[in-house]
Amino acid sequence: MTIVEIKEKSSWEDFLFNCEEKTFLQSWNWGEFWKKNGLSAGRQGNKIWRLGLYNKRGELFSAALVVKVRAKRGTFLLIQHGPMGEKESFNVFFEEVKKLARQEKASFIRVAPLLARTEENEKLFQDLGFKQSPMHASAYEATLKLDLSVSEEELLRHMRKTTRYLIRQAMNNPDIEITKSNRVEDVEVYDRLNKLVAKRQRFVPFSLQFIKNEFEVFAGDSQALLFFGKYKGEIAASSLIIFWSGIGFYHQAALNPKYHKNPVSYLLQWEAIKEAKKRGCKFYDFWGYVDPKSRHPWAGPTLFKMGFGGNPYFYVKTKDLPLSKKYWLTYAFEKIRKIKRGL
Repeated sequence: MTIVEIKEKSSWEDFLFNCEEKTFLQSWNWGEFWKKNGLSAGRQGNKIWRLGLYNKRGELFSAALVVKVRAKRGTFLLIQHGPMGEKESFNVFFEEVKKLARQEKASFIRVAPLLARTEENEKLFQDLGFKQSPMHASAYEATLKLDLSVSEEELLRHMRKTTRYLIRQAMNNPDIEITKSNRVEDVEVYDRLNKLVAKRQRFVPFSLQFIKNEFEVFAGDSQALLFFGKYKGEIAASSLIIFWSGIGFYHQAALNPKYHKNPVSYLLQWEAIKEAKKRGCKFYDFWGYVDPKSRHPWAGPTLFKMGFGGNPYFYVKTKDLPLSKKYWLTYAFEKIRKIKRGL
């Protein structure tokens, strides 16, 4: 088996297209986003590697986007929702990533794999020396997916009764309007709403530049749209949807708290689902799922998502591979932060 850095976008995207479990966090454009985000922060650009594992016949059967993250809490290599492909090759793959980590003076490797949360898969990472991470890797560990292979009528039929009612109520309300945009300038409209929500709910939002970089990279390949829900001309709700490799991803969203009881957000979500279906997507990924009865900050949004139907998927939780004593300082810092956030 041979590991090489993949330089051709088509080779990378073609391989991922045939992977069953995947998200855009392994896409070619997400790598471009990481590089662009580093430049925006005044650095040379975040270092990334698109590593591919080939067998003796020259066939690509495992791949991962690896990112070097330099943070106050330490330098580490990050693999979000990967590696992709055959898990039997992970031992070979991670030996190479360990070499890369030492070369880059990284104190640990963090992985958020898209493998089902089973004892067998947990043991796989345990045998490779990985530990349970104190934080998730800026990627979900469980999500809700909606099968789009059925008709719109059937999608509506499988929704929660209340959700279906609110969608129809919004459709018949002349004061509610849903618009779509592929203009980068409109990211600022989303950002203003997101900052308002963040202030009211007391959380730190992604920066305008972060969202702009994400949208710019994916919209350049017609893989992103901004949705805006207006009530009497005022922006009440917004979302950023990524369309990649046959899946629609509900990645960023904001709702003005004063419109919490207004059905505008339900119609906006339905229009995004229909757009994904129109583009030929097989699934709509609601991007994150937690126990809706828990005290987790995402419990409310999860309950909202569940109203549209779909099935939950649970993956192996984020794992860390410590490579130096510095890792344990990071571990302690993140453990405390997690407790403070109530996660």
